[in-house]
Amino acid sequence: MSARNTSISFAWWQRVDELLRGRLRGGESPAASVWRLVGCVIVFGVTYGAVMGTFTGLSSDHQMQLLYSASKVPLLLLVSFALSVPSFFVLNALFGVGDDFPAAMRALAATQAGLTVILAALAPFTAVWYLSSADYSAAVTFNGLMFLVASASAQILLRRFYGPLIRRNPRHRLLLAGWLVVYAFVAIQMAWVLRPFIGDPDQPPQFLRPDVFSENAYQVVARLVWQMLFL
Repeated sequence: MSARNTSISFAWWQRVDELLRGRLRGGESPAASVWRLVGCVIVFGVTYGAVMGTFTGLSSDHQMQLLYSASKVPLLLLVSFALSVPSFFVLNALFGVGDDFPAAMRALAATQAGLTVILAALAPFTAVWYLSSADYSAAVTFNGLMFLVASASAQILLRRFYGPLIRRNPRHRLLLAGWLVVYAFVAIQMAWVLRPFIGDPDQPPQFLRPDVFSENAYQVVARLVWQMLFL
C-alpha cells in the first residue's frame, strides 16, 4: 500500500473515531458533510448486512441472499431517513427554527452514521451466534437485539450532536422527540416491507416477500395484541 493510500485510510478512520466521540469537523458545508456521512452509512451498513446474510450459508444456491442482505441494511436506514425528513422540515418551520435545519440534518445524519458503525462493530457477535445456533427464529431475534443495542448506543451520540442546537433554542428538544417518533414509525414499516433480512435456509433467496404489500407492520402488531388480550 502506498504512503498516500495509507494516509487516506488513516484520515478516514480518524474521522470515524471522531464520529464515535460525538465530534464533527468544522470548515465543511452541511451538504458535503451529510453526503460524507451517507457514504459512511453505506460502507458500514453493507458490512453488517453481509454478515447478517451468511446465516443461510455460502453455498452457490444461497449466495444471492448475502448480496440482498448487504444491500438492505443501508437501504433500510437511508430510505427511512429520507422519508422522515419532509415531516421534520415542516415541524422545524412551524416551530420557528427553520434556519437551524441544515445543522439539525447534519446532527441526525451523523447519528445515523454512528449507529451504522456501531452495528458493524457488532457483526462478529452475529457471526459467532450463527456458528453456535442453526435456529432461524433465534437468528432473527439475535439480529433484532443487535439493532436494538446499536440504536440505544446511538442515542448517546444523538444527544452530543444535538446538544448545541438545544442549548441555542430549547424548542429543539421537543423537535428531537418528534423526529424520533416519526423516524421510528417509518423505520418499523420499512423493515417490514424489506423482509427477509436474513433468509430462511429452507427457502430460496428472495429480495422481498411475495406478500410484501398485503398488510403493514402495524396491522400485524394490532392483531397480535388483540389475540393476546381477548383470545
